[in-house]
Amino acid sequence: MNKIITSEKIPIKLWLDDIEEGALTQAKNIANHPYAFHHIAIMPDAHTGYGMPIGGVLATKEVIIPNAVGVDIGCGVCAQKTLLKEIDASAFKKVIGGIRNIIPTGFNRHKTKQDESLMPELPRGATCVNKEWDMARKSLGTLGGGNHFIEIQKDDKGYVWIMIHSGSRNLGKKVADYYNKQAVEYCKKKNDVNSIKNELAYFPLDSEIGKKYFKEMSFCLEYALANRKVMMERVKDVFTEVFPGVEFKEFVNIAHNYASREKHFNEEVIVHRKGATKAEVGRIGIVPGSQGTKSYIVEGLGNSESFNSCSHGAGRKIGRKRAIRELNLEDEIEKLNRLGVIHAIRSKRDLDEASGAYKDIDTVMKNQSDLVKIITALTPIAVVKG
Repeated sequence: MNKIITSEKIPIKLWLDDIEEGALTQAKNIANHPYAFHHIAIMPDAHTGYGMPIGGVLATKEVIIPNAVGVDIGCGVCAQKTLLKEIDASAFKKVIGGIRNIIPTGFNRHKTKQDESLMPELPRGATCVNKEWDMARKSLGTLGGGNHFIEIQKDDKGYVWIMIHSGSRNLGKKVADYYNKQAVEYCKKKNDVNSIKNELAYFPLDSEIGKKYFKEMSFCLEYALANRKVMMERVKDVFTEVFPGVEFKEFVNIAHNYASREKHFNEEVIVHRKGATKAEVGRIGIVPGSQGTKSYIVEGLGNSESFNSCSHGAGRKIGRKRAIRELNLEDEIEKLNRLGVIHAIRSKRDLDEASGAYKDIDTVMKNQSDLVKIITALTPIAVVKG
Protein backbone atom coordinates (compact mmCIF):
# COMPACT_ATOMS: atom_id res chain seq x y z
CA MET A 1 0.00 0.00 0.00
CA ASN A 2 1.30 3.44 -0.95
CA LYS A 3 -0.94 5.92 0.85
CA ILE A 4 -3.99 6.31 3.12
CA ILE A 5 -6.42 9.22 2.88
CA THR A 6 -8.28 9.84 6.15
CA SER A 7 -10.22 13.03 5.32
CA GLU A 8 -13.48 11.24 4.39
CA LYS A 9 -16.09 9.21 6.29
CA ILE A 10 -13.99 6.04 5.97
CA PRO A 11 -10.31 5.71 4.93
CA ILE A 12 -9.21 5.38 1.30
CA LYS A 13 -6.26 3.04 0.88
CA LEU A 14 -4.26 3.61 -2.31
CA TRP A 15 -1.86 1.26 -4.07
CA LEU A 16 -0.56 4.05 -6.33
CA ASP A 17 1.03 7.48 -5.98
CA ASP A 18 -0.34 9.27 -9.04
CA ILE A 19 -4.13 8.94 -8.97
CA GLU A 20 -5.84 11.31 -11.41
CA GLU A 21 -8.12 14.01 -10.06
CA GLY A 22 -11.35 12.51 -11.41
CA ALA A 23 -10.63 9.09 -9.95
CA LEU A 24 -9.69 10.63 -6.59
CA THR A 25 -12.98 12.56 -6.50
CA GLN A 26 -14.87 9.34 -7.21
CA ALA A 27 -12.89 7.51 -4.52
CA LYS A 28 -13.93 10.19 -2.03
CA ASN A 29 -17.54 9.89 -3.17
CA ILE A 30 -17.64 6.14 -2.51
CA ALA A 31 -15.85 6.65 0.83
CA ASN A 32 -18.72 8.94 1.83
CA HIS A 33 -21.46 6.63 0.57
CA PRO A 34 -23.99 5.96 3.36
CA TYR A 35 -23.50 2.19 3.14
CA ALA A 36 -19.74 2.00 2.48
CA PHE A 37 -17.95 -0.38 4.88
CA HIS A 38 -14.60 -0.13 6.70
CA HIS A 39 -12.42 1.44 3.97
CA ILE A 40 -12.04 1.87 0.21
CA ALA A 41 -9.26 0.07 -1.71
CA ILE A 42 -7.92 1.68 -4.89
CA MET A 43 -5.74 -0.54 -7.09
CA PRO A 44 -2.56 0.63 -8.86
CA ASP A 45 -4.24 0.67 -12.30
CA ALA A 46 -7.06 3.01 -11.17
CA HIS A 47 -8.57 5.65 -13.42
CA THR A 48 -11.87 7.50 -13.75
CA GLY A 49 -15.01 5.47 -14.46
CA TYR A 50 -18.76 6.04 -14.04
CA GLY A 51 -19.58 6.69 -10.40
CA MET A 52 -16.72 4.56 -9.11
CA PRO A 53 -13.11 4.49 -10.30
CA ILE A 54 -12.10 1.60 -12.50
CA GLY A 55 -9.63 -0.21 -10.28
CA GLY A 56 -11.79 0.39 -7.22
CA VAL A 57 -12.93 -2.04 -4.53
CA LEU A 58 -15.93 -1.10 -2.39
CA ALA A 59 -17.56 -3.19 0.34
CA THR A 60 -21.08 -2.26 1.41
CA LYS A 61 -23.50 -3.33 4.10
CA GLU A 62 -27.04 -4.25 3.02
CA VAL A 63 -27.08 -2.59 -0.42
CA ILE A 64 -25.73 -3.24 -3.90
CA ILE A 65 -24.72 -0.49 -6.36
CA PRO A 66 -25.05 -1.31 -10.10
CA ASN A 67 -22.61 1.43 -11.15
CA ALA A 68 -20.00 -0.02 -8.76
CA VAL A 69 -20.08 -3.18 -10.90
CA GLY A 70 -20.19 -1.41 -14.25
CA VAL A 71 -21.75 -2.02 -17.65
CA ASP A 72 -19.59 -4.90 -18.88
CA ILE A 73 -20.63 -7.28 -16.11
CA GLY A 74 -18.35 -10.29 -15.78
CA CYS A 75 -15.69 -8.88 -18.08
CA GLY A 76 -12.44 -10.70 -17.50
CA VAL A 77 -9.42 -12.45 -18.91
CA CYS A 78 -8.59 -16.10 -19.57
CA ALA A 79 -5.32 -17.65 -20.63
CA GLN A 80 -4.10 -21.06 -21.71
CA LYS A 81 -0.61 -22.41 -22.24
CA THR A 82 0.39 -24.48 -25.25
CA LEU A 83 3.42 -26.75 -25.51
CA LEU A 84 4.49 -25.02 -28.73
CA LYS A 85 7.80 -23.23 -28.80
CA GLU A 86 8.85 -22.44 -32.34
CA ILE A 87 6.37 -20.75 -34.71
CA ASP A 88 7.49 -19.22 -38.00
CA ALA A 89 5.96 -16.07 -39.49
CA SER A 90 3.88 -17.86 -42.13
CA ALA A 91 2.30 -20.12 -39.51
CA PHE A 92 1.50 -17.09 -37.37
CA LYS A 93 -0.28 -15.45 -40.28
CA LYS A 94 -2.41 -18.58 -40.70
CA VAL A 95 -3.27 -18.55 -36.99
CA ILE A 96 -4.23 -14.86 -36.98
CA GLY A 97 -6.21 -15.24 -40.21
CA GLY A 98 -8.01 -18.27 -38.81
CA ILE A 99 -8.90 -16.42 -35.61
CA ARG A 100 -10.29 -13.46 -37.53
CA ASN A 101 -12.37 -15.81 -39.71
CA ILE A 102 -13.95 -17.67 -36.81
CA ILE A 103 -14.40 -14.98 -34.13
CA PRO A 104 -16.46 -11.83 -34.84
CA THR A 105 -14.95 -8.64 -33.41
CA GLY A 106 -16.15 -5.11 -32.71
CA PHE A 107 -19.92 -4.73 -33.10
CA ASN A 108 -20.17 -7.92 -35.16
CA ARG A 109 -22.04 -11.02 -34.00
CA HIS A 110 -22.61 -14.49 -35.42
CA LYS A 111 -25.34 -14.58 -38.06
CA THR A 112 -26.96 -17.56 -36.36
CA LYS A 113 -27.71 -18.38 -32.73
CA GLN A 114 -25.01 -20.49 -31.12
CA ASP A 115 -25.77 -23.89 -29.61
CA GLU A 116 -27.96 -23.36 -26.54
CA SER A 117 -25.97 -25.98 -24.61
CA LEU A 118 -23.05 -23.52 -24.55
CA MET A 119 -25.15 -20.97 -22.65
CA PRO A 120 -25.48 -20.81 -18.85
CA GLU A 121 -28.84 -21.88 -17.42
CA LEU A 122 -31.55 -19.27 -17.95
CA PRO A 123 -32.48 -17.77 -14.56
CA ARG A 124 -36.17 -17.70 -13.62
CA GLY A 125 -37.90 -14.35 -13.65
CA ALA A 126 -34.97 -12.54 -15.26
CA THR A 127 -36.24 -9.38 -16.96
CA CYS A 128 -33.28 -8.42 -19.18
CA VAL A 129 -31.83 -11.88 -19.85
CA ASN A 130 -35.19 -13.16 -21.10
CA LYS A 131 -35.51 -10.23 -23.51
CA GLU A 132 -31.92 -10.53 -24.75
CA TRP A 133 -31.66 -14.34 -24.85
CA ASP A 134 -31.67 -14.77 -28.63
CA MET A 135 -29.25 -11.88 -29.21
CA ALA A 136 -27.00 -13.19 -26.45
CA ARG A 137 -26.82 -16.54 -28.26
CA LYS A 138 -25.65 -14.74 -31.41
CA SER A 139 -23.05 -12.82 -29.37
CA LEU A 140 -21.66 -15.93 -27.67
CA GLY A 141 -18.09 -16.51 -28.84
CA THR A 142 -17.51 -12.91 -29.99
CA LEU A 143 -14.79 -10.54 -28.87
CA GLY A 144 -16.29 -7.05 -28.88
CA GLY A 145 -14.27 -3.86 -29.23
CA GLY A 146 -12.55 -1.28 -27.04
CA ASN A 147 -9.83 -2.82 -24.89
CA HIS A 148 -10.89 -6.41 -25.58
CA PHE A 149 -8.31 -8.57 -27.29
CA ILE A 150 -7.04 -11.98 -28.28
CA GLU A 151 -3.29 -12.10 -27.80
CA ILE A 152 -0.71 -14.73 -28.64
CA GLN A 153 2.17 -14.54 -26.17
CA LYS A 154 5.39 -16.29 -25.19
CA ASP A 155 6.51 -17.03 -21.64
CA ASP A 156 10.00 -16.92 -20.12
CA LYS A 157 10.69 -20.50 -21.19
CA GLY A 158 9.57 -19.90 -24.77
CA TYR A 159 6.16 -21.59 -24.58
CA VAL A 160 3.31 -20.00 -26.50
CA TRP A 161 0.17 -18.87 -24.62
CA ILE A 162 -3.27 -17.70 -25.71
CA MET A 163 -4.91 -14.87 -23.76
CA ILE A 164 -8.44 -13.52 -24.26
CA HIS A 165 -10.02 -10.42 -22.70
CA SER A 166 -13.77 -10.04 -23.19
CA GLY A 167 -17.03 -9.75 -21.27
CA SER A 168 -20.80 -10.12 -21.41
CA ARG A 169 -21.15 -8.06 -24.59
CA ASN A 170 -24.36 -6.03 -24.95
CA LEU A 171 -26.21 -8.23 -22.45
CA GLY A 172 -24.20 -6.87 -19.51
CA LYS A 173 -24.87 -3.28 -20.57
CA LYS A 174 -28.62 -3.92 -20.87
CA VAL A 175 -28.69 -5.40 -17.35
CA ALA A 176 -26.55 -2.59 -15.90
CA ASP A 177 -28.55 0.22 -17.48
CA TYR A 178 -31.94 -1.26 -16.54
CA TYR A 179 -31.08 -1.83 -12.90
CA ASN A 180 -29.23 1.45 -12.47
CA LYS A 181 -32.48 3.20 -13.45
CA GLN A 182 -34.28 1.17 -10.80
CA ALA A 183 -31.63 2.15 -8.27
CA VAL A 184 -32.09 5.83 -9.12
CA GLU A 185 -35.84 5.49 -8.57
CA TYR A 186 -35.23 3.83 -5.18
CA CYS A 187 -32.88 6.63 -4.11
CA LYS A 188 -35.37 9.27 -5.24
CA LYS A 189 -37.95 7.75 -2.88
CA LYS A 190 -35.36 7.86 -0.08
CA ASN A 191 -34.49 11.44 -1.03
CA ASP A 192 -30.81 10.42 -1.30
CA VAL A 193 -29.81 13.15 -3.73
CA ASN A 194 -26.05 12.73 -3.24
CA SER A 195 -25.97 9.07 -4.27
CA ILE A 196 -27.87 9.91 -7.47
CA LYS A 197 -25.65 12.93 -8.20
CA ASN A 198 -22.49 10.85 -7.67
CA GLU A 199 -23.81 8.03 -9.93
CA LEU A 200 -23.86 5.65 -6.96
CA ALA A 201 -27.57 4.84 -6.75
CA TYR A 202 -28.36 1.60 -4.91
CA PHE A 203 -31.06 -0.67 -3.57
CA PRO A 204 -31.14 -3.21 -0.73
CA LEU A 205 -29.66 -6.52 -1.81
CA ASP A 206 -32.42 -8.44 -0.05
CA SER A 207 -35.24 -6.44 -1.66
CA GLU A 208 -37.14 -7.88 -4.63
CA ILE A 209 -35.28 -5.64 -7.10
CA GLY A 210 -31.95 -6.35 -5.37
CA LYS A 211 -32.45 -10.09 -5.64
CA LYS A 212 -33.39 -9.76 -9.33
CA TYR A 213 -30.31 -7.66 -10.08
CA PHE A 214 -28.02 -10.08 -8.25
CA LYS A 215 -29.52 -12.99 -10.20
CA GLU A 216 -29.10 -11.27 -13.57
CA MET A 217 -25.65 -9.94 -12.68
CA SER A 218 -24.60 -13.49 -11.73
CA PHE A 219 -25.93 -14.79 -15.03
CA CYS A 220 -23.88 -12.16 -16.91
CA LEU A 221 -20.82 -13.29 -14.95
CA GLU A 222 -21.42 -16.88 -16.10
CA TYR A 223 -22.23 -15.76 -19.64
CA ALA A 224 -19.00 -13.74 -19.91
CA LEU A 225 -17.02 -16.81 -18.83
CA ALA A 226 -18.91 -18.98 -21.33
CA ASN A 227 -18.13 -16.39 -24.02
CA ARG A 228 -14.40 -16.56 -23.26
CA LYS A 229 -14.45 -20.36 -23.11
CA VAL A 230 -16.14 -20.63 -26.51
CA MET A 231 -13.59 -18.27 -28.03
CA MET A 232 -10.71 -20.13 -26.40
CA GLU A 233 -11.92 -23.48 -27.77
CA ARG A 234 -12.24 -22.00 -31.26
CA VAL A 235 -8.79 -20.41 -31.09
CA LYS A 236 -7.44 -23.79 -29.99
CA ASP A 237 -9.15 -25.36 -33.02
CA VAL A 238 -7.26 -22.90 -35.24
CA PHE A 239 -3.98 -23.82 -33.52
CA THR A 240 -4.72 -27.52 -33.96
CA GLU A 241 -5.42 -27.01 -37.66
CA VAL A 242 -2.14 -25.15 -38.17
CA PHE A 243 -0.13 -27.28 -35.70
CA PRO A 244 -1.61 -30.83 -35.68
CA GLY A 245 -1.10 -32.58 -32.35
CA VAL A 246 -0.46 -29.41 -30.36
CA GLU A 247 -1.05 -29.86 -26.62
CA PHE A 248 -2.70 -27.38 -24.26
CA LYS A 249 -2.15 -27.03 -20.53
CA GLU A 250 -4.03 -25.31 -17.71
CA PHE A 251 -6.92 -22.89 -18.31
CA VAL A 252 -6.81 -19.77 -16.13
CA ASN A 253 -9.74 -17.36 -15.78
CA ILE A 254 -10.40 -14.23 -13.73
CA ALA A 255 -13.29 -11.73 -13.79
CA HIS A 256 -13.02 -8.07 -12.87
CA ASN A 257 -16.50 -6.47 -12.94
CA TYR A 258 -18.89 -7.98 -10.40
CA ALA A 259 -20.19 -7.97 -6.83
CA SER A 260 -20.17 -10.90 -4.42
CA ARG A 261 -21.18 -11.77 -0.88
CA GLU A 262 -18.02 -12.17 1.22
CA LYS A 263 -16.83 -11.97 4.80
CA HIS A 264 -14.27 -9.29 5.66
CA PHE A 265 -13.26 -7.86 9.03
CA ASN A 266 -15.73 -10.24 10.71
CA GLU A 267 -18.71 -8.85 8.79
CA GLU A 268 -20.85 -10.21 5.95
CA VAL A 269 -20.57 -7.63 3.16
CA ILE A 270 -21.11 -7.15 -0.57
CA VAL A 271 -17.76 -6.55 -2.27
CA HIS A 272 -17.94 -4.59 -5.53
CA ARG A 273 -14.90 -5.05 -7.76
CA LYS A 274 -14.90 -2.70 -10.75
CA GLY A 275 -11.76 -3.23 -12.76
CA ALA A 276 -10.27 -5.28 -9.93
CA THR A 277 -9.84 -9.03 -9.52
CA LYS A 278 -10.00 -11.41 -6.60
CA ALA A 279 -6.55 -12.29 -5.23
CA GLU A 280 -7.14 -14.68 -2.35
CA VAL A 281 -4.23 -16.71 -0.96
CA GLY A 282 -3.09 -19.13 -3.65
CA ARG A 283 -5.61 -18.02 -6.27
CA ILE A 284 -4.12 -17.94 -9.78
CA GLY A 285 -4.96 -14.76 -11.66
CA ILE A 286 -4.01 -12.68 -14.68
CA VAL A 287 -2.80 -9.09 -14.97
CA PRO A 288 -2.65 -8.14 -18.66
CA GLY A 289 -0.52 -5.30 -19.96
CA SER A 290 -1.05 -3.38 -23.20
CA GLN A 291 -0.40 -4.81 -26.66
CA GLY A 292 3.20 -3.62 -26.47
CA THR A 293 4.06 -4.74 -22.92
CA LYS A 294 4.22 -7.89 -20.83
CA SER A 295 1.27 -9.55 -19.11
CA TYR A 296 1.52 -11.63 -15.96
CA ILE A 297 0.14 -14.83 -14.51
CA VAL A 298 0.04 -14.18 -10.77
CA GLU A 299 -0.77 -15.84 -7.46
CA GLY A 300 -2.87 -14.03 -4.88
CA LEU A 301 -1.42 -13.21 -1.47
CA GLY A 302 -4.78 -12.65 0.25
CA ASN A 303 -4.13 -9.14 1.52
CA SER A 304 -7.11 -8.21 3.72
CA GLU A 305 -6.43 -4.48 3.28
CA SER A 306 -7.38 -4.80 -0.42
CA PHE A 307 -10.36 -7.07 0.38
CA ASN A 308 -8.25 -9.85 -1.20
CA SER A 309 -8.05 -7.97 -4.52
CA CYS A 310 -5.49 -6.81 -7.08
CA SER A 311 -5.41 -4.78 -10.30
CA HIS A 312 -7.13 -6.01 -13.46
CA GLY A 313 -4.45 -4.72 -15.82
CA ALA A 314 -2.13 -1.82 -16.52
CA GLY A 315 -4.93 0.77 -16.42
CA ARG A 316 -5.38 3.77 -18.68
CA LYS A 317 -2.98 6.68 -18.38
CA ILE A 318 -4.99 8.93 -20.69
CA GLY A 319 -8.54 8.74 -22.04
CA ARG A 320 -9.48 7.41 -25.45
CA LYS A 321 -10.17 10.76 -27.13
CA ARG A 322 -7.03 12.30 -25.71
CA ALA A 323 -4.95 9.31 -26.89
CA ILE A 324 -6.26 9.72 -30.45
CA ARG A 325 -5.64 13.45 -30.28
CA GLU A 326 -2.17 13.46 -28.70
CA LEU A 327 -0.33 10.20 -29.41
CA ASN A 328 1.89 9.96 -32.49
CA LEU A 329 0.77 7.19 -34.84
CA GLU A 330 4.20 6.60 -36.38
CA ASP A 331 5.88 6.44 -32.96
CA GLU A 332 3.37 3.94 -31.60
CA ILE A 333 3.66 1.71 -34.69
CA GLU A 334 7.44 1.89 -34.62
CA LYS A 335 7.46 0.92 -30.94
CA LEU A 336 5.46 -2.25 -31.66
CA ASN A 337 7.39 -3.07 -34.84
CA ARG A 338 10.65 -2.79 -32.92
CA LEU A 339 9.34 -5.35 -30.43
CA GLY A 340 8.32 -7.65 -33.29
CA VAL A 341 4.63 -7.62 -32.31
CA ILE A 342 1.97 -8.31 -34.94
CA HIS A 343 -0.28 -5.53 -33.68
CA ALA A 344 -3.64 -3.82 -34.26
CA ILE A 345 -2.52 -0.19 -34.69
CA ARG A 346 -3.36 0.75 -38.27
CA SER A 347 -4.76 4.29 -38.21
CA LYS A 348 -5.15 7.33 -35.98
CA ARG A 349 -8.42 6.00 -34.53
CA ASP A 350 -6.59 2.91 -33.20
CA LEU A 351 -4.45 5.06 -30.91
CA ASP A 352 -7.08 4.79 -28.14
CA GLU A 353 -5.62 1.32 -27.52
CA ALA A 354 -1.96 2.11 -28.15
CA SER A 355 0.62 1.25 -25.49
CA GLY A 356 1.17 4.97 -24.89
CA ALA A 357 -2.40 5.27 -23.58
CA TYR A 358 -1.66 2.88 -20.71
CA LYS A 359 0.27 3.03 -17.46
CA ASP A 360 3.63 1.33 -17.07
CA ILE A 361 2.82 -2.29 -16.22
CA ASP A 362 6.09 -2.73 -14.32
CA THR A 363 5.16 0.14 -11.98
CA VAL A 364 1.70 -1.35 -11.51
CA MET A 365 3.20 -4.72 -10.57
CA LYS A 366 5.70 -3.13 -8.20
CA ASN A 367 2.92 -1.20 -6.47
CA GLN A 368 0.96 -4.38 -5.82
CA SER A 369 3.81 -6.62 -4.70
CA ASP A 370 1.94 -7.05 -1.40
CA LEU A 371 -1.19 -8.23 -3.24
CA VAL A 372 0.17 -10.80 -5.72
CA LYS A 373 3.38 -12.55 -6.66
CA ILE A 374 4.38 -13.08 -10.27
CA ILE A 375 4.42 -16.68 -11.51
CA THR A 376 4.95 -16.16 -15.24
CA ALA A 377 5.68 -13.16 -17.45
CA LEU A 378 4.16 -13.24 -20.94
CA THR A 379 5.52 -11.22 -23.88
CA PRO A 380 3.13 -10.33 -26.74
CA ILE A 381 3.75 -11.79 -30.18
CA ALA A 382 0.49 -11.07 -32.02
CA VAL A 383 -2.73 -9.21 -31.18
CA VAL A 384 -6.27 -9.38 -32.57
CA LYS A 385 -8.62 -6.50 -31.65
CA GLY A 386 -12.05 -5.31 -32.72
